[in-house]
Amino acid sequence: MRNPAQYFPKVRKSMIQLRIFNSMTGRKELFSSETGNVGVYVCGITPYDVTHLGHAFTYTFFDVVVRYLRYLRYGVTYVQNLTDIDDDILKKAEQENKNWRRLAEENTQKYLEDMRWLNNLQPDVYPKATDHIEDAIHIVMELKKKSKAYEIDGNVYFNTNSDKEYGKLSKLSRQEMLPIANEHGNDPNDPKKRDPLDFVLWQAKKPGEPSWRSPWGEGRPGWHIECSTMSMKYLGESVDIHGGGGDLKFPHHESSIAQSEHLTGKQFVKYWMHTGMVRYKGEKMSKSLGNLVLLRDLKEKYSPNIIRTYLLSHHYRSVWEFKDDEDEEMIKALERDKLFKKVWLAQSGMGEPLDISEYEKGFFEAMNDDFNTPVAMDNLKNLADHVLKHGDKHSGDAKAFLNKAFNILGLAIEYE
Repeated sequence: MRNPAQYFPKVRKSMIQLRIFNSMTGRKELFSSETGNVGVYVCGITPYDVTHLGHAFTYTFFDVVVRYLRYLRYGVTYVQNLTDIDDDILKKAEQENKNWRRLAEENTQKYLEDMRWLNNLQPDVYPKATDHIEDAIHIVMELKKKSKAYEIDGNVYFNTNSDKEYGKLSKLSRQEMLPIANEHGNDPNDPKKRDPLDFVLWQAKKPGEPSWRSPWGEGRPGWHIECSTMSMKYLGESVDIHGGGGDLKFPHHESSIAQSEHLTGKQFVKYWMHTGMVRYKGEKMSKSLGNLVLLRDLKEKYSPNIIRTYLLSHHYRSVWEFKDDEDEEMIKALERDKLFKKVWLAQSGMGEPLDISEYEKGFFEAMNDDFNTPVAMDNLKNLADHVLKHGDKHSGDAKAFLNKAFNILGLAIEYE
């Protein structure tokens, strides 16, 4: 295994007082890094379909996290994985009579194109699960040696009863966990398991499925072990920030903690961050329900800046609903885009002297308060309103600050 330190640039530490809401503790905590380097791991897509608005919300927000940490002079290594082997991919490939690798590759490329269109930065490392099979096998072997896993008929399971803290992230009881786990592929009636909540680390090959060799026979890794494998390979045994959608908190992230911490004996993640769910037509937006708002459709009507402004007008931990053309926040995003354009094209050096310090203070206070992008953008809107009403005699102070803020928020200057 390569030394994860090689992925971190050398930079000086920031003195900014950034506070992050930690899903593990349920409170905002002062962010710190002793080395000035920060590892960020975000659970990526399972590419059996194309990008929807929920994807865009999560990955745009974490793009802002990375941008802001770099603005604060932290050396950030951003890892986002690709789950390119999964039950859903195999099912969809069979339905479409298409090779599973081809299906995953096609949808991955569409997703990456969508992210580039949204002006999201490319992660520093974008590992595929299928490129890390041997690494996953090694971890499963170590968990078996520690008696945290057991093998039956080519399947290896994690023994959840061996972990007294299982549930510490989700705060769910075992009774509450089971139906949620079942919704995410858990089979409570698997006769090979010692407990209905035990999860698969390695699953034996089924007829017609792709497989890899292992000490337990042909098969493939379970979902949870893949992320532990890739995060620890590139960011070390303890990760600074681990994020994803709120629906991953259980069972995915809960199980990742259990297997990782029993492997290393160390805290797996310092700060857990989860985005709220995006709803549409009264339900959580999801592929399984089919109530998707696809980014490719929104691209035909709106610019990247408008979509990005719209997404960031919602706090990342909020649960919100897309309401088509009647969506008030989309209307605000359209109005703000027009406002910023007017400011950008306005002649500098005219009107009254402008002190931007209060607007700048408000922007950074909001960003330091758990990345509160709605309030941060309100400050930019108020500044733009003031410039249009009173001018900016100091020849571009407002524009210079807007440029800085736009870079942090990932908004492109499209008004040249």
